[in-house]
Amino acid sequence: MAVQKHYAGTQLRELRGRLSLTQKLFAERLGVSLPYLNQMENNNRPVSAGVVLALAREFGFDVTELTSGEEIRLASDMREALADPVLSGSQPPLSDLRMVAANAPSVARALLDLHAAYRRAQDRLASFDEALGRAGTTASPWEEVRDFFHYCDNYIDAIDRAAEQFARRAAAEGQDAPEAAARALEARGITLHERAEGPLRRYDAETRSLTLSSRAPRPTRRFQLLVQLALIEHNQLIEATLDLGRFEPGPARDIARIGLANYFAGAALLPYGRFLEAAQQTRHDLELLAERFGASLEQVAHRLSTLQRPGARGVPFWFVRVDQAGTVTKRHSATQLQFARYGGACPLWNVHQAFETPTRWLRQLAETPDGVRYLSLARDISGGGGAWGAPVRRFAIGLGCEVKHARELVYADHMDLESAEAFEPVGISCRICERTNCHQRAVPPLEGRLKVDADLRQDLPYRLE
Repeated sequence: MAVQKHYAGTQLRELRGRLSLTQKLFAERLGVSLPYLNQMENNNRPVSAGVVLALAREFGFDVTELTSGEEIRLASDMREALADPVLSGSQPPLSDLRMVAANAPSVARALLDLHAAYRRAQDRLASFDEALGRAGTTASPWEEVRDFFHYCDNYIDAIDRAAEQFARRAAAEGQDAPEAAARALEARGITLHERAEGPLRRYDAETRSLTLSSRAPRPTRRFQLLVQLALIEHNQLIEATLDLGRFEPGPARDIARIGLANYFAGAALLPYGRFLEAAQQTRHDLELLAERFGASLEQVAHRLSTLQRPGARGVPFWFVRVDQAGTVTKRHSATQLQFARYGGACPLWNVHQAFETPTRWLRQLAETPDGVRYLSLARDISGGGGAWGAPVRRFAIGLGCEVKHARELVYADHMDLESAEAFEPVGISCRICERTNCHQRAVPPLEGRLKVDADLRQDLPYRLE
């Protein structure tokens, strides 16, 4: 069968750079001439079937990475940015955007940074924020860190493997990872305490004491033990990863450091190989997995969305967490579905209904405007505040995959996955949604012309053309 024509210059250059090979040596290993390799690296020629086989044979390269989701994410993000009214004119076709994402990803990211800077400036002007003139035009620290994980597929190989190795050593000693973390901290002379008052976790380097909130659920306390272990015992690995991510000293690097420590904690609590095997055995039953690993539902759902290790990938999931206002507070997608960078998610997603049905999983078959169909799960994960009068943070999580993977999930049982009528039409966010007949539309799309007729009122006070 013929290999699908694919241009992968960026991936070839990155692989050669990781291997520290010259073009000449790389070409010899691939069995091609130097000019031929140069043409492939500059996307003047597609990757041949022979090169694909050589990549796998010589370097153990996962050829599925040649169709990396980064191009899809960059194209989707550019499409949303170019739909902004400030960029009036015809919208470039999706094929052009994907070409830019594949051949010039740095240009695509520069465009996104420029648009993000414009959006921030507009927001500051609109709200008369006193930070105007002080925040500058650089990306906010949160956005910089969010994009770092976003474009890494939310999978950090070195930290993931270090966490898995730690969990494996703990299991060999008859302990789970949090127990081993507690022993390792105590071996360093750190005393552990639990108190009802105070923050979730506090480490005092002077007194060498770690205090956790006794009000926090047990999975949260276990997770925070591993976070502190990562910050102390794996500091060099975290700092090296931050250097590779080109984080300069400052808030973004500080936030990313916490993010990487959290990543280690999740990967140690739910070690890759063992968790992937358990997920497949249970058909991704989140409650069974949470019980088996002593984790929360949110921790399990988030971990499922990170199972993107080359050569051992799990089901590609998207994962979100939203608050009651519909604001997306966490988002990641290993699927074609890319959530809007600005504003809330589509109100037709079942994640917004989860607050109405606590402790129940909601299932939904959904179809996005591009024709891709998904199985979507949602559940409210709000818990008590731990004491009378304590504030409660209310969140719901959503987890989904393309319907072609739905049979691998226990939640798809007894659902009609073949009928087109079973799939609810949903979008990404109203401002970029192409649907012209949505009854739940909040604002007009940035693209398209509006027609207003004072003598005609339907679901919306306007029609889209």
